[in-house]
Amino acid sequence: MAQLSIPRAIASSDKELQNVIRAEGAKKVMNSQLEGKTALVTGSTAGIGLAIATELTKEGVAVIVNGRTQERVDKAIRTSGAAYGIAADLGTEAGARAVIARFPAVDILVNNLGIFESKPFDQILDEDWRRFFEVNVMSGVRLSRHYIDSMKRNNWGRIIFISSESALQTPVEMIHYGMTKTAQLAISRGLAETTTGTAVTVNSVLPGPTESEGVAGFVDRLAAQNGITRQEFEQQFFENARPSSILRRFTTAEEVAHVVVFVASPQASAINGAAVRADGGVVRSIA
Repeated sequence: MAQLSIPRAIASSDKELQNVIRAEGAKKVMNSQLEGKTALVTGSTAGIGLAIATELTKEGVAVIVNGRTQERVDKAIRTSGAAYGIAADLGTEAGARAVIARFPAVDILVNNLGIFESKPFDQILDEDWRRFFEVNVMSGVRLSRHYIDSMKRNNWGRIIFISSESALQTPVEMIHYGMTKTAQLAISRGLAETTTGTAVTVNSVLPGPTESEGVAGFVDRLAAQNGITRQEFEQQFFENARPSSILRRFTTAEEVAHVVVFVASPQASAINGAAVRADGGVVRSIA
């Protein structure tokens, strides 16, 4: 068999070719077939939301970022490359109306907005329960209720709730938070049932403990209170609070974002009504 002859000029340019491949790879995570779509990512000025906005933008999606202040929204646009941004508190009805008025239709809705705090059950007041439900649950309900109709008319759309492994394993240190994450699973599954016979899907993605901006600050505060380093706290956290973790470290926001991009893509058309875990193996379940 004749050997393939490779011109020296091509061989000598291997390093340049590799550099080009790396550069192109940095621009695009996967061939997601999402170019030209529009996506609204709520609570996307930092952490998981910002990472999702960034990765979707790399895939050619016109992303709308959202936060409560214009300053943070502007910064998120610069960081992620998002096409649009809107400052609105989506934990309120007025905030939802403002977003819907400016962006009446989207192809992809990522309900990422969420808050959390560690608090003993007997100290969680009624106002805390209401606040967590409004921000973590109703923000997604209001937007999904509006956008799903146009998705059905167009026979294509994606609604993705960013839930948590806490939806399946309620953390004793923040029961009110766990309740809202479980509620998101019920809503996304029920809403998926309404999409029968269409190319619209509704799913939840369940990150495990993730090193977002909020978690990083939370960890730093607790480490300082206990007089230990951040690394020591992380080790103790996974030994004591999340001993079932297989990953044994905090997931990165980018790792979660890659899962979300796939679920949003046409390649994931058979995934509907699912709770997709990106939890580092924290949940001990085979289904």
